[in-house]
Amino acid sequence: MTFAVRLLSTLVIAISATFAHAQDKPRVVTANYPLQYMAERLLDDAADVVFPVPEGVDPSFWRPSIEDISAIQSSDLILLNGAGFSTWVDRVSLPRAKTVNTSAGLEDQFIVTESITHSHGDGGEHSHEGLAAYLWLDPTLAIAQAESVAEAITARGLAVDIDVGTQLSALRTDLEALDALAETSMVNLEDTAIIATHPRYQYLARRYDLSITSLEWEAGAMPTEADWTALADLVAQTGAQVLFWEAAPPAEAMDTAADMGLENVVFPTLAHAEGGRDFLESYSEAISAIAGLQLR
Repeated sequence: MTFAVRLLSTLVIAISATFAHAQDKPRVVTANYPLQYMAERLLDDAADVVFPVPEGVDPSFWRPSIEDISAIQSSDLILLNGAGFSTWVDRVSLPRAKTVNTSAGLEDQFIVTESITHSHGDGGEHSHEGLAAYLWLDPTLAIAQAESVAEAITARGLAVDIDVGTQLSALRTDLEALDALAETSMVNLEDTAIIATHPRYQYLARRYDLSITSLEWEAGAMPTEADWTALADLVAQTGAQVLFWEAAPPAEAMDTAADMGLENVVFPTLAHAEGGRDFLESYSEAISAIAGLQLR
């Protein structure tokens, strides 16, 4: 065998081995971006972590296609948020051995939001209590979810060459630092009424003792005249000085809110990643904005 042939054979074997290794990577599917962030931090590049909900689609109400469902079902691990997040979960059969509810141990800390009355078929009307689902906005609950993700990864042997315990320790340290920074910054909002453009900040409000009244505005859109009227009414009722935007609206909207005497804070709820920034960066940026507010 000539040197050239031996070299070619070696290259073919190396490329084949690399491709096989890539094909052998475990696949993890998550129900929202915070879980994707946690799994990626814990797994490094030992697995492919996928958050399948398209940008611009609310993952709480996403309707997966048949192809999406098949891809989810065939993954090695499915990480759910729980607390009523991801309505598609109730309509899809998921493999129990691969599926983990990351808030399964947190039920005693869930926040009940409102009673929803509806009917199923001929069963007549009945009520269910709604649950706040954006748990990760309280970094201490995000830590608990990260611990659940780490346990699931370890139990299934998905990180052969990764020390998941070390990765979890680093992630926990970062989230604890985020919590400490938030506690310090939120002092700026002590005794200050806040209005949010969407009712998704319940765990944030409880963690940092904030007073938040919510609207039902479309994220990132220009508010309608009816929206502005509702906001003006709430300002009159609550004396609010701060408006939390779930997503950055047109500049004109912020100007209008400022003219109403409100300080604008874009505080993304992070079900999706925002603006190319990761979870910690986005959350920290919102906290920094709060720390810099000049309140009356």
